[in-house]
Amino acid sequence: MNLFESIKHAYTIFLHHQFAADNALLKNCSFELNTEEAKAQFGDINSNAAMILAKQLKNNPQLIARTIIDTFKHNAIASIEMAGPGFINFFLTPEAFHIITQDMFEHKKAFFIPDKPARPRVSLEFVSANPTGPLHFGHGRGGIIGDVLSNIMCFVGYSVNKEFYINDAGAQMHKLGNSLIIRCKQVLGEDAFLPEDAYHGEYMIALANTCIQEHGPSVINNSFDFFVEYAKTHLLAVIKATLAFYGIHFDTWFSEKTLHDSGAIDTVLAILKERGYLYEKEGALWFKATAFADDKDRVVKKSSGELTYVAADVAYMQNKIDRGADQLIMILGHDHHSYVVRLHAVQQALGLEQYPLHIILYQLVKMKNEGQLVRMSKRAGTIVTLHDVIEAVGPDVARFFFLNRKADAQLEFDIALALTKTEENPVYYIQYAYVRTLSILEKAEKALGITDVSVDDCKHIGDAEKLLIKKIASLKDLLTSIAENHQTHLLTYYIQELAQLFHNYYAHSRILDPADMATSRARVLMTIILRDTFSIVLELLGISRPQKM
Repeated sequence: MNLFESIKHAYTIFLHHQFAADNALLKNCSFELNTEEAKAQFGDINSNAAMILAKQLKNNPQLIARTIIDTFKHNAIASIEMAGPGFINFFLTPEAFHIITQDMFEHKKAFFIPDKPARPRVSLEFVSANPTGPLHFGHGRGGIIGDVLSNIMCFVGYSVNKEFYINDAGAQMHKLGNSLIIRCKQVLGEDAFLPEDAYHGEYMIALANTCIQEHGPSVINNSFDFFVEYAKTHLLAVIKATLAFYGIHFDTWFSEKTLHDSGAIDTVLAILKERGYLYEKEGALWFKATAFADDKDRVVKKSSGELTYVAADVAYMQNKIDRGADQLIMILGHDHHSYVVRLHAVQQALGLEQYPLHIILYQLVKMKNEGQLVRMSKRAGTIVTLHDVIEAVGPDVARFFFLNRKADAQLEFDIALALTKTEENPVYYIQYAYVRTLSILEKAEKALGITDVSVDDCKHIGDAEKLLIKKIASLKDLLTSIAENHQTHLLTYYIQELAQLFHNYYAHSRILDPADMATSRARVLMTIILRDTFSIVLELLGISRPQKM
């Protein structure tokens, strides 16, 4: 527990004893580090407790605030003031900043990890695109949300299994195999035409050429299953390569087909039938999804005997639990909105409510270039695949731009900005801040011979460093919060704000001053902490840490 957490803990206990506040009420009482320069007059820590408690106590919030100011004491607090209708502002002692700086310097990465880290095993499924073609640029958004969420959850103590669900069973695979056969026939000069619902992408022509080059013209005599498997294997390899290029690596590639082949689907359908959640109608087998707030019941087996996606979904959810997951997270495109209700219905029908299920829906991505939306067209040569995007702007920029907006808000990916190598590009701005810390430390060693800063130098930390110290310290709560509420975009906001604070600090504070070695040493120590913090966040975001720019 660091000093800020210690103050918060003491404050929470005080509120509980002084006002008989229960845990539910205390959760609504904020206790937040003030990291905004424009609000410096409002102290170092702010709390709305007086206004929250006023509703329960039916008392004037200013009177409650006055009681808190007069009664609550802590060695690290220099003074407490009231603002407006009852906001409480805490001003910390200089020694408090020396202590917290020492803690950050000594513990480094461990400073940001919860004292009692969570240990649940999480199944995190994302991307899960059909292996019927290359990844569309929109998949980049779900991919980065999942990858960064996994990084953060692992950092704070969760055990995460990143999973890609391969939809390699059903009608789309039949269409894929048929599309490849027809394209092979066309390459071989035969008269063959693609049906309307086939896969018409040019990548299928390239795949047909590769197939014929590898196996010769006689390949056309192979079985239908050969073409299905050939297309799936090669297109899945393309997907894996794109994701690796993007910096995403999955722990598990789970085949839907294995659920069919192993009898897992039949097993879970038998469980649902035994529980009374299946019925027959018009020769088909139906799941009583309406019993769990779905808008209609869902077919699990058609009258033809063909199993539906719903049947596989039931088996897949049970399979995740059987493999040891304590918690399930799925990241899906916004067009899966109705899917959310269906999955929760499946969860309840299987009696798996004790395993939390969180579904993150992300909105559309639009491309913009020089202020104009880009119309996606292969014929026009504009970007259409995720690989194209990454190749054009680089993995670092692609990852950051796809993440830098709340998942449920539409995202406009600005190509012109992404290609800019100036401070207007947030990735450049952030990486430059990191490189600047390296440059300062190099100059400190060469020009002033400062190579051995220690905790003793913390006592020379002054007012100029306060905002940076509070901002860095706030990262711990932020990471814990993201692990719980899955708002990964907040980490991109955080690192941009930290970079801005650092650039302002650099512009207004002389970090290396031969005439004041005590202050210089303290500021070198501060720079080391900044370097390490930037490094941690960039690593969590999966963005590189250049040594020079």
